[in-house]
Amino acid sequence: MSRGNSKAKKHHIEPDKKYSSVLIARFINYIMLNGKKTIAEEVVYEALQFASEKTKSKPEDVFEAVIRNVSPMVEVRGKRIGGANYQVPVEVSRDRKNVLAMRWIINAARAKKGKKMAMRLADEFISAFKNEGAAMKKKEDTHRMAEANKAFAHFARL
Repeated sequence: MSRGNSKAKKHHIEPDKKYSSVLIARFINYIMLNGKKTIAEEVVYEALQFASEKTKSKPEDVFEAVIRNVSPMVEVRGKRIGGANYQVPVEVSRDRKNVLAMRWIINAARAKKGKKMAMRLADEFISAFKNEGAAMKKKEDTHRMAEANKAFAHFARL
């Protein structure tokens, strides 16, 4: 039995109840703690509702725009060549772009203190919608790292 290039099977995720969006359903799953999905749904729906009122757009459009804005084009991956570790810039796949964007938004919202999670998440949505905020800073930092290590891009093909 070979253990080489086997990949994990993709899980099929049902669209969420309110917006029928697989992307929002996946985001709810990332927000969820200790299996409490209904609480995660309430938090996400409240945040989307608040953000859509502030931006005067539909909640689904706000969410898609936020994910699109925060998604990175390139990231750096460590690669060991000849005893040295290089940070090699690589293009990011579509699925990983979404995963990174969601992770950064959630981490930025969780890092803020003082308000309830739905409001912190809504604030992060609004700032990412305007191309600012902690999640956008994370994306810019990632792009800056890739730009700084562009000289090692030829190692990506090895």
